[in-house]
Amino acid sequence: MNIYEEIGVRPMINALSTYTRLGGSIMPPEVTAAMAEAARTHIDLVDLQQRVGAEIARLTHNEAAYVSAGAAAGLVLATAACVAGKDPRAIRQLPDTTGLEGLKNEIVVHKSHRNGYDHAVRQVGVKLVEIGDALSTAPWELEAAISENTAAVFWFQGAMTGRGDLPLAKVIEIAHAADVPVLVDAAAQLPPAENLWRFTEMGADIAVFSGGKDLHGPQSAGLVLGRKDLIEACALHGNPHGAIGRPMKVGKEELVGVLAAVRWYLGLDHTARQARFERIVTEWCTALNDIPGVNAERSFPNGAGQPVPRALVTLDVQRLGVTGSEVAAQMQAGEPSIAIGPASRDSFYLNPYTLGEGEEAIVQTHLCAYLEQVSRAVASAD
Repeated sequence: MNIYEEIGVRPMINALSTYTRLGGSIMPPEVTAAMAEAARTHIDLVDLQQRVGAEIARLTHNEAAYVSAGAAAGLVLATAACVAGKDPRAIRQLPDTTGLEGLKNEIVVHKSHRNGYDHAVRQVGVKLVEIGDALSTAPWELEAAISENTAAVFWFQGAMTGRGDLPLAKVIEIAHAADVPVLVDAAAQLPPAENLWRFTEMGADIAVFSGGKDLHGPQSAGLVLGRKDLIEACALHGNPHGAIGRPMKVGKEELVGVLAAVRWYLGLDHTARQARFERIVTEWCTALNDIPGVNAERSFPNGAGQPVPRALVTLDVQRLGVTGSEVAAQMQAGEPSIAIGPASRDSFYLNPYTLGEGEEAIVQTHLCAYLEQVSRAVASAD
């Protein structure tokens, strides 16, 4: 019996995604061993943060790096750095942005990029200035939105990207012409591993990633990568300083764990990993398409816009009498518990990239057994 079962929590096979509510990802032994080693001694936390950041920056081809308490905390600190920089008075005053001469308190964002995660940006006390709509955004709209109060342009990289927005390269060009930094929320944008430096090489001033999604580090950690002066400002706004980021503590274990995760992730054979994902999706589709009333096909990219295939399974609801949500509920309630993602009333997704070795066969066996049972019951009734 493991610790979860001991306290009445059911372990789960995750064929959904690296969602926070499902615990992100599973840390490899290299990461957990590093964290356990870090837990056995005292250190100077500020010194450790700086040295871990320097090593991660080197590994990811960035000017500087900072480990945050999750990607959302990284967005808070990066926004604070763009607003208040290293000014001690402004740092102490945030999230109140009034009364300080020269303090910029506006962040420009595409209307099509608005989502719940931008609450991390807003909690610094800034005003979001929207541009464009769901259909299109013109360059002049961004140019007109930038003023003497603009602290940064916020860009959300993910499923919403490309829906009526300007290309990121154009955003960077216009923002930099006005001496305004560009902040990229790339929390779920791994794979590919090259994204760890792609956005900053494009010219983005800051790119923020989750440490506990595909990177397979501690779920409570994130990465802030980019310009040295802004990263230094992030550190001043963060723990252990008495500033807006003081509650967003990153422990020595997480700091070392993220470094170990970056080393591990960059050492993976990503070509072989992608081939495994494709093989799993093909096998799932082949097995599911043998069941009357079920159609399965490869879907690409996945829900977060990552270049990872998944299976879209569509049900003949009228024939089978079950919906995608009902199948998902049945799988989660089963033994073992399996998380899958409802797509619509008559469909659901199966995602391979959060599965451990061999778990894909368990998912296939249990799902096919359930759907075959439903299909046989319908056939018998007919």
